[in-house]
Amino acid sequence: MARTYATEAVVLRSLRLGEADRIVHLYTRERGRIGAVAKGIRKTKSRFGGRLEPLSHVTLQLHQGSGELQTVTGADLVRAHNGVREDQYRLNVGLIGAEAMLRLFTEQEKNDRAFIALTRFLDVLEEGGAQASRPALDPLVLSFQLKLLWLSGYLPHLTSCAECGADDVPLVAYSPQAGGAVCATDARDALPLSPAGRAGIEALLSAPFADAHGVGLSETAARDALRVVTASYEYHGGFRLRTLSA
Repeated sequence: MARTYATEAVVLRSLRLGEADRIVHLYTRERGRIGAVAKGIRKTKSRFGGRLEPLSHVTLQLHQGSGELQTVTGADLVRAHNGVREDQYRLNVGLIGAEAMLRLFTEQEKNDRAFIALTRFLDVLEEGGAQASRPALDPLVLSFQLKLLWLSGYLPHLTSCAECGADDVPLVAYSPQAGGAVCATDARDALPLSPAGRAGIEALLSAPFADAHGVGLSETAARDALRVVTASYEYHGGFRLRTLSA
């Protein structure tokens, strides 16, 4: 593996390090999730300028040393996504998506479909669109998280009872333990799931990101979708997203 290389990346998070540096958490096209140090980035005359802001899509030159963190040696913008960062609602939606990537994709392992999904999500978010009552219920970010669960192998099964297999009975709840929707007989300790919620999840999974706001998701359906997403995170990954409380 080359010690110095170039790759496309999205900045997921940026943390201060010392007086002038930052640690950036990146999702890269070539190597998946990595951490890197951007030296001198907080200086007025930094050669990186504003190119490593969270949610920026960039082309980077990186050097892999002997430590865990790589070093950013060059950065060029592909798309800055300034429109996202300058609008509080869209920024909160973007940060939910970024944290979902951070928590679900933790390995230095290439996943081209995950990278493409991330960049398309941010591109659609940059263009704006309808807004929900709060960012966590936005159809675009719900669609993105559901597709990330699919790419991670945790896609909820919704077409028949995930517990008993029956496909001729109403599915009334979601069981993360069973991995999907369940019938009334198997709904012990499961989370309520309305018909609108199940249909909404299926619509969000099948629609391109650009059409997420047009699927006609009701607030009840959005809340059901969010409940399924968060329950999947907690059961399969053992985590909650802090950004979902925004």
